[in-house]
Amino acid sequence: MALAPDLAAGAHPDGPDGAAHIDAPQLQVFVIGLFFIFGGITSLNDVIIPKLKELFTLNYTQAMLVQFCFFTAYAVIGIPGARLVKRIGYMRGAVVGLLTMMAGCLLFIPASQSATYGVFLLALFVLASGVVVVQVVANPLISLLGPARTASSRLTFAQAFNSLGTTLFPWFGAALILGSLAKVSAADLTGPALDAYRTAESGAIVKGYIGLAVALALVAAVVWSFRNRLPAEKHTQSGGLAGLDLLKRPRFGFGALCIFLYVGAEVSIGSLIVNYLRQAHVMGLEEAAAGKLISVYWGGAMVGRFIGSAVLRKVAPGKALAFNAILAIALIALSTHTNGVVSGYSLLAIGLMNSIMFPTIFSLACEKLGARAADGSGIINVAIFGGAVLPLLTGGVADVTHSLALALAIPAVCYAVIASYGWYARRPVA
Repeated sequence: MALAPDLAAGAHPDGPDGAAHIDAPQLQVFVIGLFFIFGGITSLNDVIIPKLKELFTLNYTQAMLVQFCFFTAYAVIGIPGARLVKRIGYMRGAVVGLLTMMAGCLLFIPASQSATYGVFLLALFVLASGVVVVQVVANPLISLLGPARTASSRLTFAQAFNSLGTTLFPWFGAALILGSLAKVSAADLTGPALDAYRTAESGAIVKGYIGLAVALALVAAVVWSFRNRLPAEKHTQSGGLAGLDLLKRPRFGFGALCIFLYVGAEVSIGSLIVNYLRQAHVMGLEEAAAGKLISVYWGGAMVGRFIGSAVLRKVAPGKALAFNAILAIALIALSTHTNGVVSGYSLLAIGLMNSIMFPTIFSLACEKLGARAADGSGIINVAIFGGAVLPLLTGGVADVTHSLALALAIPAVCYAVIASYGWYARRPVA
């Protein structure tokens, strides 16, 4: 969610328009690090979903509550988080977000000890609440930490590190968390034996998140040391529901809907990858091996951002968006109508198609908003709530039809709407 800061101490004029930037090169490193951290933590959900599904003998709808609780934080915390950052400032706001993330990681300890799925979901919501606050800080701050003329380049660079996090974290998470699955199944146990099994097996999750908690505490300490680097920082204030009127503008309202659908589709596919690749007619992989391939899905998005940044200089963003969305639908069709490696890797290749979608939809929706750009950014941040709703719907379809292939019809429909938006917004705003 974008904020609107005034000229801060350490800021310098940048060009004839009088725009300013903050001269604090050390901060750039840590802000880029924040992108890496919250990207990686978000993608770990794709690893723990199959783990918790097995431990608590969940159906797909119940397992998708992991994503529901995580992404609901965007709707609940997004606007209050922005108001908090406006009140206490960027650096202190980042510390609050990091410490909240740390608290969420530590909540995995009582979740494991109690062997209760609901406590795991609470831990994920708290963790996600911290992620949202950190994103509220990181997105606008990276734009300020340098000349305005290179803001887009810095943001793209930072997003690449976000994608790097989503690529690396699942690889190591799969080895640590999924690699420990025991030969016995929770479905074969009852009573105290089942509770003991859940506590023992969820220990791998706890170890991973305790390690993250320690790392987050260290990063928070470093960021705290920079808390006074922006002493003259100021923010414009706005009402709690600022920006909702923008939904009446067709281009923006349609774009906000597409952000909702895009995040929902991307998260739905990522959440199903392990179980999808485990199917005998697809690749028949073990949990850990399938979990490591999540990195291919998210790595495709990272590579696609570099390719897309060059392509979008020559191709109209709307047309590129429509093209990628149509290819995503084609890949879903190819995956669901083939077997073996072709089926598996065509699903993973959708990550490459996803790469340009979020920034392109965002830029098309917010084009020519002018002074309302911050309000528009806030509404789009809340639209990320699609990552909570659509995976739950996709899981429900999988349970009803007993087919993951049919469940992929949900993200396919999402991509169809996104393709239509790309065509609708193919021309610049007059």
